[in-house]
Parts: sequence; C-alpha cells; structure tokens
Amino acid sequence: MMGHRQFGWDDYVAIWHRRRRWIVLPLILGPVLLYVIALLLPSRYESDTLVLIQRQIIPNNLVQSTVTQDLNGRVVSLQQQVLSRTRLEPLIKRYELFKDEAAGQPMELLVEELRKAITLTPVKPIVRSRDETLPGFSIGVTLSTARSAQQVCADLTSMFIEENLRQREQSARGTTNFLQSQADDAKRQLDEQDAKLADFKRRHIHELPDEAQTNLKLLDSLNGQLQSTTQTLSRLQQDRTYTESLLAQQVAAWKAALATGDKAAPQTLEQQLTAMQNMLDTLEAQYTQDYPDVVKLKAEIAQVKKKLHDQGPGPETKTEAEAQRPSGSEPPHIQQLRSTLRAYGDAIGAQSKTQQRLQEQIELLQSRIQMIPVVEQEYKEITRDYQTAQGFYNDLLKKKNESGMATDMEQRQQGEQLIIMDPANLPESPTFPNRPLFALGGLGGGFFLGLILAWLLEMRDKSLRNEKDIEACLGLPTLAMVPYLTAGPKQKQFQAGEAGKLEMAEGRTA
Repeated sequence: MMGHRQFGWDDYVAIWHRRRRWIVLPLILGPVLLYVIALLLPSRYESDTLVLIQRQIIPNNLVQSTVTQDLNGRVVSLQQQVLSRTRLEPLIKRYELFKDEAAGQPMELLVEELRKAITLTPVKPIVRSRDETLPGFSIGVTLSTARSAQQVCADLTSMFIEENLRQREQSARGTTNFLQSQADDAKRQLDEQDAKLADFKRRHIHELPDEAQTNLKLLDSLNGQLQSTTQTLSRLQQDRTYTESLLAQQVAAWKAALATGDKAAPQTLEQQLTAMQNMLDTLEAQYTQDYPDVVKLKAEIAQVKKKLHDQGPGPETKTEAEAQRPSGSEPPHIQQLRSTLRAYGDAIGAQSKTQQRLQEQIELLQSRIQMIPVVEQEYKEITRDYQTAQGFYNDLLKKKNESGMATDMEQRQQGEQLIIMDPANLPESPTFPNRPLFALGGLGGGFFLGLILAWLLEMRDKSLRNEKDIEACLGLPTLAMVPYLTAGPKQKQFQAGEAGKLEMAEGRTA
C-alpha cells in the first residue's frame, strides 16, 4: 500500500524482508555481468607526454621577438596544423592503425577516428600570473596497442615542436623580408629626394638661406671696395687733370723758348725741376718708392740738378747732351709728363673696369639676396620632404636590423620554444576498459536496479498488513486485529498424514 501513507524505518525494514531477493539478485548479477562485458571489450592503451613552453632565453629589452601572436592562440593553431589530415594520414599508413576496422572504410573516417583518439590538455599554472599564458600542455593518444600509442604520441610531440619552430622562424623571416622590401622602397624615395635637393642646390648655389649671411658680408665688402675704387678713380682723374694743365704749360714755355731762339736757361731748368718735383710728390702719394715711374723720375731730377750745378751763375752754355739733341725734340721733362699722363690714363682705365666689375657683382649679390625668401620657401619644402624620407628610411632600417636579430635568434632556437618534459611512455596496462571500475559500476547499478524492482512490486501490492494501512485506506480506527497463524512442525506432520490417508481412501473407492 505504498502511496497511501508516510513510511517509517520499520516499514522499510519490512519491505526489505519481503523484497530482499529482488534487491540482492541484481546486486550480485550486476558486477558479474559488467565485469564479463569488460572482459569482452577490446583493450585501449593510452600514452601521454608533457610539453612545457620555455620562455625566450634572451631578454626582451635586448632582442624583441617579432612573433606577436598570443601563446594560447598559437597553441590552438599548432593543434589545427598537427591534427590535419595531411599529418595524420601518414601516421595511419606507417603504423597500420585501425587495420581491423580499415577494411572498406574511407581514409576520412580513419583520420577522424585517430583525431578522436588524441587529446590535448592544457596544464594549469600553480601560481596565477597577469598574462594568463599556458605553462605547457600534455598530449595523450589512446589506441588498441601500447606500442602504437607510444609511437604515435612521440611523433605527434615531434610534430608540435617542429611546427612551432617552423612557424616562429617563418613569421620572423617574413617580417624581415617585408621590412627589407619597405626599406628598399624608402631608400629609392630617399635617393629621389636627395637628387632633387642636390639639383636645387646646384641651381641656387648662392641663393640658399645658409648663404644669406655670406652674401650680406660679401656685399658689404664689395661696397667698401667700390667706395675705395671710386675714391681712387676720382683722385686719379684729378691728378690727370693737373698733369694735363702742367704739361700744357711746359709745352707752351718750350715752344716759346724755341720761337725766341733761347736755349735751356737756368731759369728754364729751374722751372723744369719744379715741375718734375711736383710730379714726384704726386707719384709718391700714390705709389711706393720702388715704383718704376718714381725711380725714373728721381733719376731725371738728379740729372736736371746736375745740369743746374754745371751751368752755375754764368751765361747760358749748352751741355753735350743738348748739343747732340735735335732742336725739334721735346725736352725730357715734357716727355716725362706725357709718360705720367699715359700712366694716369691706364690707371684710370683699370680702376674704371674694376669699378664696373664691382658694380656688376654688387647688382648680382643684391638680386641673390632678393631671391633668398622665394628660394627659401621652396628649399624648406624640399628639405622637409627629404628629412621625412630620411627619417622614415632610418626607422625602417632600425626595425629591419632588429627583425634580423630576432630571425637569427629564432634560427638559433634562443626564442620561445617547446621542450619535452616527460617523453611518451609505454603503457603497461590498458586504460580502457577499467574492469574493477566496471565491476563497481555494476554493483551500484545492480543495487539501484534492485531498489527500482522492489519499489515497483510494492506499488503493485494492494495488501493491508497492519493497522496503519487500514487506517490510511479506510480512514477508520481499528477495533481488533486477528493474528496471522502459522502451522508448527507437528501440525504440518499431522496435516501431511491426514492428506495421505485421504488419498488412499479415494484410491480404494475408485
């Protein structure tokens, strides 16, 4: 009468006594049955290995790695690469895996079966860090034989390590090649800007902003030279004018002397000496004592003085040189004045050319100085583009060198790498099926099944066994209970004897 009232411990004990066969029988048969099933199932052996992730050996502040992918994402990428059909199919053929199941099955199903037999379990760090990176992972392979499980596990571990090295080296080399190509392009652009800048400087060699102070200083110097040349030219013109007037006087006096028939009198020599002395003063003011005209004029003055000394205060007499000189030739002092006048003309011509040249140079410098602001604007634009190209090229060159060191580090296996901490083991006992565990599961399952059977039988039983059942079913109090009588041994013997006699009597009657 389950379901009509609440049960107590005495009710459960009574149910156990009534249904113990239905509980004990599954409890005994369950472990035996599952153990037998475990014996019939094919054995599976698991080989595993532990792979740790070793950090970069060289400090990051010395050589920065070019592999920027997250470590967890890279492990997932390695798993996809290693567990691909291209990698697993050779393992199936090499070790003849699933040869019992391979008959009539496509390779895709066998590869999927092997993929299911492989497990990748991350190792949880003991101490939590900020970057939350994996310290390592374990690779497990479960197959029908221990040797094949060990071999496949070892090969997979080698594939993980080789693929990690290949990917890191390929990534570093790809970064270096990319930076090299970018640096080459930047170098071409820098050469173009350099050629533009050189051509601009060549076209505006004296009009650059850096030449402004030099041009101004040179302009001041040329202005000073022009002023000095102008003053010298003016003085030379004055001296030439004075010499021309002096020459005109001397020629007039000489001609007058020739007309009257007078020869060189002492008074005429004195006038000649005075004129020559004035001319010497003029030349000494402009030239040094070693100047040829000065030396020559001094010599002629000395000759005139000697003539005056030789003539004395007496009547006028001819010297030997005057007697030999033709009467129509000019006296030496007039010739000297003409020579001096020609020298003044040559000096004035030279100074005029110098003045013109200085004026042309000044005009050229002034035009250059006026063009400097215009040239400076264009020069700034070209210089800015050149500096930008140079900075970009230097930055790329620095990054390329750093990437080259990172690539060399990866090739020398000094970067982040995978190391085998525990190699693939050879399992001594199968990991599946676990027969003691199967038996224990059968024990628990049998006990649970027995409880369910007992509960179902109690639900089908409508008997009223005690006063609690009567009160729960009828809702009335119990007045009296008729005990359940059972026959003892003697009563059972008597009943058996009486039954035998009754059968014999019936036989006779028949």
